Amino acid sequence: MNILMKIWTFLEEVLAVIFFSLGIVLIFYGVVMRYVLNDPQAWVEEVARYAIIWGTFLGFGLALKHNQHIQVDILYDNLSKPLQFMMNILATSLSIVFCLIYTFYGFILVENRYSSGMISLDVGIPMWIVYLILPISGILFSLRFVERLVNILRRKGEEYANPLN
Repeated sequence: MNILMKIWTFLEEVLAVIFFSLGIVLIFYGVVMRYVLNDPQAWVEEVARYAIIWGTFLGFGLALKHNQHIQVDILYDNLSKPLQFMMNILATSLSIVFCLIYTFYGFILVENRYSSGMISLDVGIPMWIVYLILPISGILFSLRFVERLVNILRRKGEEYANPLN
């Protein structure tokens, strides 16, 4: 099971970095083509936008794994340990419910885009492919919250490792 978790984390990291880096490289390429070579490429901005969106959405689970999401914990820090435990369970359970709803409506959106045959303007990418990141990220984010809930129930401490170090 531990090897599966490492593979999953590795794939999340690699795919998020690939998509995000691709977007940044494409933006740089677009700037060079537009302002240095005076030959703007219409497709660059659109593909860069989609790549950065995919990289960001794939990074949601990684941020959760490393506890890097924004949180306001002024009230939480003043609670007793048993209340903190209950608050962790409640917050994580509600987050799982949110992710399931998010994933469900992401699938509906993808299905609507697929059945409509909508394509992007400049490149002609089917929009259902662009929107496919919504249910994918919802599933990955849900799994990370389930992992967190299991760790809370096992009273296993959370890792606060900074992935940038």
